[in-house]
Amino acid sequence: MIRFLQQDSRFTKALFVVIIGFASVSMVVYLIPGLMGGGTVSDDAYAIVYPHWYSQLLSSGSKVTNQKVQQMVSAQLQRQNPEYANNPFIVKFYTQRVGQQMVQQQVELVEARRMGFTVTDADIQAFLHRGQFGQFIFPKDKYIGDDQYAALIDQYFHISTTEFEAQLRDQILSERLRSMVTASVTVSDDEIRDEYRKHNVKIKFDYAVINGEELRKGINPTDAELQAFFTKNAARYATAVPETRSISYFAFNLDQLPGGLPKATDQEVQQYYNQHKAEYQVPEQARARHILIKVSAGADAKADAAAKAKAEGILKQLQGGAKFEDLAKKNSDDPGSKDSGGELGFAKRGMMVKEFDNAIFTQKIGDIAIVKTQFGYHIVQVEERQTAHAQSLNEVQMTIQMTLIRQKVAQAEENYAKTLATEAQKNGLEKTAKAHGLEFATTDQLPAKGVIPALPNSAQIMTKAFAAKQGDAPEYAETGEGYAVFQVAKITPAHAPDFNIYKDRILEEYRSDKLPSLLTQKASELSNKAKAEKDLAKAAKELGATVKTSDLVGESAQVPDMGPVNAELFNLNVGDISGPMGSARNAIVAKLVDKQIPSAEEINKNLDQTREQVVEQKRGEVYNVFINTLMDTYKKEKRIVYGKQAAEADTTPAPGKAPKS
Repeated sequence: MIRFLQQDSRFTKALFVVIIGFASVSMVVYLIPGLMGGGTVSDDAYAIVYPHWYSQLLSSGSKVTNQKVQQMVSAQLQRQNPEYANNPFIVKFYTQRVGQQMVQQQVELVEARRMGFTVTDADIQAFLHRGQFGQFIFPKDKYIGDDQYAALIDQYFHISTTEFEAQLRDQILSERLRSMVTASVTVSDDEIRDEYRKHNVKIKFDYAVINGEELRKGINPTDAELQAFFTKNAARYATAVPETRSISYFAFNLDQLPGGLPKATDQEVQQYYNQHKAEYQVPEQARARHILIKVSAGADAKADAAAKAKAEGILKQLQGGAKFEDLAKKNSDDPGSKDSGGELGFAKRGMMVKEFDNAIFTQKIGDIAIVKTQFGYHIVQVEERQTAHAQSLNEVQMTIQMTLIRQKVAQAEENYAKTLATEAQKNGLEKTAKAHGLEFATTDQLPAKGVIPALPNSAQIMTKAFAAKQGDAPEYAETGEGYAVFQVAKITPAHAPDFNIYKDRILEEYRSDKLPSLLTQKASELSNKAKAEKDLAKAAKELGATVKTSDLVGESAQVPDMGPVNAELFNLNVGDISGPMGSARNAIVAKLVDKQIPSAEEINKNLDQTREQVVEQKRGEVYNVFINTLMDTYKKEKRIVYGKQAAEADTTPAPGKAPKS
């Protein structure tokens, strides 16, 4: 071996370097604790996604932060389930779901970059031009300017333009990956026909309804059975009585602010005006009123002529001295303006449909004319036009003064609240309140969604109070008419209720638990009897069920007492009787009486539309398989490393009642 190494061979030396290098890497990998066993992440990371197995050595992963996950969780909860915002089980449920979604998104982005996909600034600009934002950011292909662009994004998304464009970049990158993965998806005409046929069969059926509410009333357990149910479900009732808190506080309003109402000086008003001139640019606009004689899309020539004749008749009445307002209220088909005499207010150029827009910006002020648009015939009168201009300081001075005063008041109130909270930490709430002539109070025990009657708005104080601990330093919160300084005085933890006090609710929950199996039992009995006798109506009568008949319906229909049509029914032949089926409140057994399958002509007529739907569905399926396989690969190769918060969310037991989505 030594002689081999002593030979003057460049290949040999190179090979030796590679071997040594590989050995060094292997030592690093296997001797550094945890490196290939999942590794560690910083406290601020929910997870880190690595593009390659060796990326951990270089610390070159893509981080999903706990802060981002929590921001998304809060946003989703506020949008979908605000009542669960303080429920720890639901919050962890959302955290797990949102966290996994964000990790998957990072895997997509990492994979897209690894495969060479990029998004340039030019791509972002092109997207903003032609995408859903184009009409707002580039009206008439003209950029609105950096200030207005930033204001627009802040208004709708509450983020900076830099963060907005970063999100757009990720979105475009993900779409390019998806397009590449699904590019080869095709469907045959036979597949499309089968899909259309499958989803457009129409059926009619008789159905016997076993009323769940009537069955429910018949579930009457003894006290012993109810007590046993309560004991068996102790875990369910362990926190049935929610946590409550008593809050000590004092509050002040604007009238109690030291120094009185702040003022805004002329110099401050001028300075504000100079800094916000872009906000006082008034675009070209026109004020008009109209009377619409509607013509439905696809109307024939006769209907169009009748609408036109009616519009011309109204125009003659106006020219003869009739009041525009009266005729609009009587004849206009525009529900948004008819009650106000046809008044539309000011409209910027480009806001209305092309023909109407052209009329209100070219028609002589005061003249009345008929304009045809896609909606029908409009009798239009232009009342006023304004050229684009900047409002003078005199025009907006009062508005600016009010804005500045509001800002000063808000700052003064918060500063005072902060000062009082600091003083209360030192001297106590009650003593501080007395020193400033403010009323001190302590509430009764309140739930998280409770209110403090003495305050105009106690939502913020309740949120903060239920996030604090007993004994924490005084905090302050807005009340709608000022601020309150408060502390948590007493906490009564969530606990199990007294059986006798909670008995009525336990009975309802006992019934809810027993009802599904009882409905299934009764429906099975009805189905078996109807099949044996080959007569649904007779079996239903014997068992006290009500028989109804549906309309001719498709798979997306809703049927009284059933809700969505059960898919099982579309697999039956005419005359067949179904097995037991459930709805939200009842049990049902049905007999098919008619079945209509789409004709070849109907299928061919809808071929192109169905093709788009089927192709998009298959693309989604293909991409889901790709992503699931990709996630499995990343997990298997330990290229996803989770932090502590993700691990805690993943091990949280599912809550007894899942939130709506």
